[in-house]
Amino acid sequence: MEILLLLSVFVIATCGLIYELVAGTLASYLLGDSVTQFSTIIGAYLFSMGIGAYLSRFFRKHLLSWFIQLEILVGLIGGISSALLFLLFEQAASFRIILYLLVGLTGVLVGLELPLLMNILKGRYVFRDLVSRVFTFDYIGALLASIVFPLLLVPYLGLIRTSCCFGMLNVVVAMLLCIKFRQEIKWARYLQIKSVAVILLLTGIFAWANKIMSFSEGLAYRDPVIFSHSSPYQRIVLTRSRTDLRLYLNGNLQFSSRDEYRYHEALVHPVMRYAPGHAHVLILGGGDGMAAREILKYRDVEQVTLVDLDPAMTRLFRENALLTKLNSNSLNSPKLKVINADAFQWLRQNHTRYDIAIVDFPDPGNFAVGKLYTTAFYRQLRHSLYNSSVMVIQATSPLVAPKAFWCVDATLYAAGYHTLPYHTYVPSFGEWGYVMASPEMLVPCRPWLPAGLRYFAPAVFPQMCMFTADMDKRKVQANHLNNQVLVQYFEDEWGKYQE
Repeated sequence: MEILLLLSVFVIATCGLIYELVAGTLASYLLGDSVTQFSTIIGAYLFSMGIGAYLSRFFRKHLLSWFIQLEILVGLIGGISSALLFLLFEQAASFRIILYLLVGLTGVLVGLELPLLMNILKGRYVFRDLVSRVFTFDYIGALLASIVFPLLLVPYLGLIRTSCCFGMLNVVVAMLLCIKFRQEIKWARYLQIKSVAVILLLTGIFAWANKIMSFSEGLAYRDPVIFSHSSPYQRIVLTRSRTDLRLYLNGNLQFSSRDEYRYHEALVHPVMRYAPGHAHVLILGGGDGMAAREILKYRDVEQVTLVDLDPAMTRLFRENALLTKLNSNSLNSPKLKVINADAFQWLRQNHTRYDIAIVDFPDPGNFAVGKLYTTAFYRQLRHSLYNSSVMVIQATSPLVAPKAFWCVDATLYAAGYHTLPYHTYVPSFGEWGYVMASPEMLVPCRPWLPAGLRYFAPAVFPQMCMFTADMDKRKVQANHLNNQVLVQYFEDEWGKYQE
């Protein structure tokens, strides 16, 4: 009996942490700002466990029966949670309330289980040995969950199937206990039937996980979803209408094929005019290959190094026929080298210098991305540039988020760069901003541009450098690694815009 019950401790810890990680990951996919979502969900979960531990004092009889009942309930609620949340995201007016109710309920049930189990075992061990054994299995289970979740479960099973698998694991333990101790358990037959029913339900959800996900994403996006994939880093979704192809990362639009050329021409061609040399170009981010497409239009470009965190992203834009047509097969060019790595860490290891750097990261909507807009990052990037090198940073909307935009400019200045901010209009996004920067003064070097551009021209650029009063310079702080003030500016301004 002792071994089976201690195995239950291991399962409780593993499954409990998995449900917590699933909720945090799902919230970061749907609501953004992974640091805030994980922080609040972990806090809510631990608080709920404390409530569960307190409530355990009221369970005095039939402890094993109650423990099995709780295992089944945890398996049911934890197992269906991710499917339910995906389905309700676009339908429920108070999605956050539902999310935290599920997290709280799961936490209360898990918090009840451990004290009940310790009470069941207390007559079989000396108290010192009991605490030692229970917490040893608990911590080992937590370690296992934290390792397998990002490395195996999310990439290979996805969130819905991960929840189902661990829900079934909870219920299987409950079933084994029912069978092993059926003579000692009240309602043994009822609990066995209930266990089978929950396993069948979770098996059905597991089998239909892709269809559930497709249905929920069909509700979230206006056009049909033609591709979706959860990588360890993000949720990648492609939608397609008759005239438009759109990429979404964690629910946020990254480009529309109707007007992405305006964004990417404005990102690349000004910096190519201002840079004295074109031979070696560094792209940080830009895993869709669109910026690389524009760079490769210059014959004097000898080598392009593209550093993007997510191999799933670069693989998709290397292999999908629709996307290789859109990026002119740039990621398969012999001139281009793809490196899948964290840009911050990669720069610390890099000893090559580049004539041009294109910094095309997602918006700084959370601290994980915000670190790539800090003085520390820009100073690190300086070691990969010559004094004459020029770089450009996409810097969100100066109309919607002027403080965030000018914070990027102020951060580059604080890191020792000369800057030239500018903006353009992209219909899918509205007014969009960029900041060009160099260790030396910025002076245009080349009047000519490659043939075939649809938007950018030298005569357009002076207008792009003009800012009306509603976009004009604001007094802001620089973004440092220890304060990440840019993330706060970004959240405040975009939050008000989306209300």
